[in-house]
Amino acid sequence: MNAAMPATGDVYLVVGYDGSEPAVRALDTAARLLQGRTGSIRVTYVAHLTSGEMLSADAVGEMEETFDELAEDLNTQAAEQLRGHAEERWLFERGQGVIPDVLISTAERIRDEHPGDTVGIVVGSSSQGMHRLVGSVAVNLARRSPVPLMIVP
Repeated sequence: MNAAMPATGDVYLVVGYDGSEPAVRALDTAARLLQGRTGSIRVTYVAHLTSGEMLSADAVGEMEETFDELAEDLNTQAAEQLRGHAEERWLFERGQGVIPDVLISTAERIRDEHPGDTVGIVVGSSSQGMHRLVGSVAVNLARRSPVPLMIVP
């Protein structure tokens, strides 16, 4: 997503949100992009089980409970962060799976529900050095996103 974002139509932004500093910056950016425009922000936390956790039914149950608690905390954090900026124009949702896949499917679903409007994904860049070698959510999205993407440094 860039300065060429259309000024007409609604703007729908999917923000990958896990409460980290890059995610906080991404949500702040999305709120600024929405100023003066109609539309909304979909704050999306994606719970991701590792392959080891998926092998144990007990671990899956425990992780689901942990993910639910974390999602509640992140919803509260996002609400505080958006207070005074995008109130009433955002939704929090928890997805499950591979993070880029969930963000892309969310954006595609919104795009299909709102043809002619602008749909984009906003994520923070990874601050982990290893991600520069093996790839990060942002890199994966840059390669595959079917909608405009903004990676916030």
